[in-house]
Amino acid sequence: MAKSTGRESRQKSAKRADLLEAAQRAMAEHGTAVRLNQVAEHAGMTSGAILYHYPDLQDLLVDANRAGMERFYTERLAALEGISDPAERLTVTITSGLPLGQEDEEVRLLCALGGEAARNTIYAVLLTALFDRQVAMYQTLLDTGALQGVFKLAADSLTIARNLVALEDAYGYRIMASHPTLDHEVAAQLILDYARLATNHPLPVENT
Repeated sequence: MAKSTGRESRQKSAKRADLLEAAQRAMAEHGTAVRLNQVAEHAGMTSGAILYHYPDLQDLLVDANRAGMERFYTERLAALEGISDPAERLTVTITSGLPLGQEDEEVRLLCALGGEAARNTIYAVLLTALFDRQVAMYQTLLDTGALQGVFKLAADSLTIARNLVALEDAYGYRIMASHPTLDHEVAAQLILDYARLATNHPLPVENT
């Protein structure tokens, strides 16, 4: 019985992950007004099967958005494991916060959410929480580097952290909007240039 229960739990977790990914793809293609049948098409399931797992489509969309945002917080923190140098940690964090290209579905989803945030309180809360978490992440990196004598901050860490996240958002949007002279590498270097001024440190070159 225990083995059966464990297997069922794993199957439910796998199905939930598949549904979240399908919902992300559907929203990236159709926007936040995506319909149940469009999610079902991406999931390769019937609408009824999706409702079995998520009786309310809005709950599925919120969970899918929340899961997609983890790339820009939890996964970035995980990428820092084993890196002790504050300058390298800051560089890795900056370069991992931008779209990989114009077809980056997770960033496309965030752009869609941004457009709906003024009309949807849930999306506004999710985006605000993501912004605040990223700011806190940068603050920790900056304060740690300053305490270790590696950085000499040109302003308080909160101001610098907010500017770094705002630059990520702005350049990320321009990349997704197909700006002809902005790609991941160029945008990363522009943000790193600001970070060098803000930390008084010649941060390492982006490791692509």
